[in-house]
Amino acid sequence: MISAKWKKLPLDHVAYIQTGLAKGKTDIKNPRTVPYLRVANVQDGYLDLSLIKLIEVEESNIDRYLLKPGDVLLTEGGDFDKLGRGAIWQGEINPCLHQNHIFVVRPKDELLMPEFLSHLTGSAYGKSYFLKCSKQSTNLASINSTQLKEFPVLLPPLMEQKKIVEAIHEWDYAIEKNERLIAAKKRKLKGLIKKLIINNPEKKRWGKYPLGNFVIERKEKSSVHNQYPTITSSRRGIFLQEEYFSKQVTSSDNSSYKIIKKGDFTFRSMSDDGIFVFNRLLQIDIGIISPAYGVFYADGVDPDYLYYFLNSSDFKRALVGESQGGTRTALKLSAIKRINVGLPIYNVQKTIAAILNIAQQEIDLLKKQLDAYRKQKRGLMQKLLTGQWRVKK
Repeated sequence: MISAKWKKLPLDHVAYIQTGLAKGKTDIKNPRTVPYLRVANVQDGYLDLSLIKLIEVEESNIDRYLLKPGDVLLTEGGDFDKLGRGAIWQGEINPCLHQNHIFVVRPKDELLMPEFLSHLTGSAYGKSYFLKCSKQSTNLASINSTQLKEFPVLLPPLMEQKKIVEAIHEWDYAIEKNERLIAAKKRKLKGLIKKLIINNPEKKRWGKYPLGNFVIERKEKSSVHNQYPTITSSRRGIFLQEEYFSKQVTSSDNSSYKIIKKGDFTFRSMSDDGIFVFNRLLQIDIGIISPAYGVFYADGVDPDYLYYFLNSSDFKRALVGESQGGTRTALKLSAIKRINVGLPIYNVQKTIAAILNIAQQEIDLLKKQLDAYRKQKRGLMQKLLTGQWRVKK
């Protein structure tokens, strides 16, 4: 039940929806090369503009796909965490277009603030709608422009939207401050990894072995549906799926999912940008994970040391020659096993890992604080954006 002063309207009544540019067109008569945004550029609440690609487009079509300051960018999907993911375009690059996997929502100034809409689509209310109406397959989900146009916008008066946005921004400031601290600690950890592993002065004396000597694939699969808790692995870490998505989103039958045990490593075998992250299950004794993920355990190598090494810049460079694909990059465990790596003796591995663990623990403590802030913000958003709580005038 919303306030009498609030309205509930389809998104296309209060904003213009713009679909994006499809790649691969060849019949271009008057070509112009311009920057364009991909799904990898649009993160949850912010833009990653570290890598901007160019595309050749018919000059007369540029205005059709042009981004404008105040546009709310939403991804059509992919992995579940990309569904309805969005941020606000502030005119960082001009001109700049967007690909067809990104929707542009241009709010009508007299009705809707971009910041309010971005908070609403990113809230539990918004994510619930997108998840409910999306087309789903194993660990993938997507929405189309029709479903986006029908998104039911909860619409308070503009002045109240402004007050709500200001209240949420107070929490954003605390979160950003915490994130800066985490970023500083991560730089410290990265420096230690570089010093102790990548550029270790004793590295020339280390033995060189194929990773297959120390990496053992876990091949067990679940035999019945929901035999163990379902795990999700992402760039943020490893989570119970029901906590990550606020509900179970596995297929109707996960009886053939891979079993993952405490201490095991996992990675997603496909990547949109060629970057692969290796996570370890430490929260529970046993779980299941989608067949789209590789699962293995360490044997004959310190698992903490292996974790830091696999996620180091050194190993990421080694993976470039082993991954395959065009738009999406594939990585197989067999390819990882072929890579030759330098390893110190076991006691040295343990010593290095212990130093790195201390730095990682500092990060983990800050992350717990950050998670608490985010949880409090989500609760606040749910109350304010749905009108359950009203801001004071």
